Amino acid sequence: MDSADLDTFLAVVRAGNITKAAQHLGTVQSNVTTRIRSLESGLGVRLFHRHRHGVTLTDAGNGLLPYAQQIETLLERAIAAISPGRTSQSVLRLGSLETTSAARLPALLKAFAPTQRQIEVSVQTGTTRELVQAVLEYRLDGAFVAGTFDLDEIEEISAFREELVLVSGPQYQSLEAAIREGHIPNLFVFRVGCSYRQRLEDFFTSHGVSVLNQMELGTLEGIIGCVSAGLGVTLLPRSVVVAYARRGEVKLHNLPPDMARIETVFAMRRGAVHSSALEQFIDVLKAGCPLPVDSYQ
Repeated sequence: MDSADLDTFLAVVRAGNITKAAQHLGTVQSNVTTRIRSLESGLGVRLFHRHRHGVTLTDAGNGLLPYAQQIETLLERAIAAISPGRTSQSVLRLGSLETTSAARLPALLKAFAPTQRQIEVSVQTGTTRELVQAVLEYRLDGAFVAGTFDLDEIEEISAFREELVLVSGPQYQSLEAAIREGHIPNLFVFRVGCSYRQRLEDFFTSHGVSVLNQMELGTLEGIIGCVSAGLGVTLLPRSVVVAYARRGEVKLHNLPPDMARIETVFAMRRGAVHSSALEQFIDVLKAGCPLPVDSYQ
């Protein structure tokens, strides 16, 4: 087993498909297949399950993955240390909540990008639960997620403080009255695993409303569009929806302080070797939130 074997292994993991991995590596499919089979033969285990949709990792493959990723990072840092003038394309794999991606991430990436042109940044959006799992499985270098975690495997950097608000169509001047009168038809939410969804459910439970039709949508724009049309309510950071409120498309309703405040943290796998790209991104993040915490109040 050598670094080329591990490069091929990681390419297949990230592509989920031999053909796409070959395209990424600039080679032919048969070369990738041969190298993977040679690696499996040398280790005496199967690393992938083959199926008609591509490949997925076996238990042995999952066991190898974190070591392969850390070896990749160590090699990158070794090259950077002995050849500081060498420009090589490195990849920074970030995760983000949909809301953070819309309201906070653009300014942060703008601050990061000018001096880091050799770094390719990819961003995967998802729920807090999905993103934390991706970090734990080394599929992401780090992710912006809601709340803090009591997990030994996760280390966190405070990123942003958000104020959550209930969002309705403009016709709901008093949401409390609408709730009492049973006039709220739907809750518009992201998938299970979203921290905002849980708080929205807790809010209605605290008002004695335990059963409402929950409609899952995969995009922020879809949720805001449905709420603006008067089809129901949602719960989102003020930073995301204040512009819509100013245009009269939605109405914002304050939550009790203990339910309104939530911290967005940048979560990373504890003990993982940081790539130079990740270290540079952390430096920009720690230098200060590019949007002041209270800029949307």
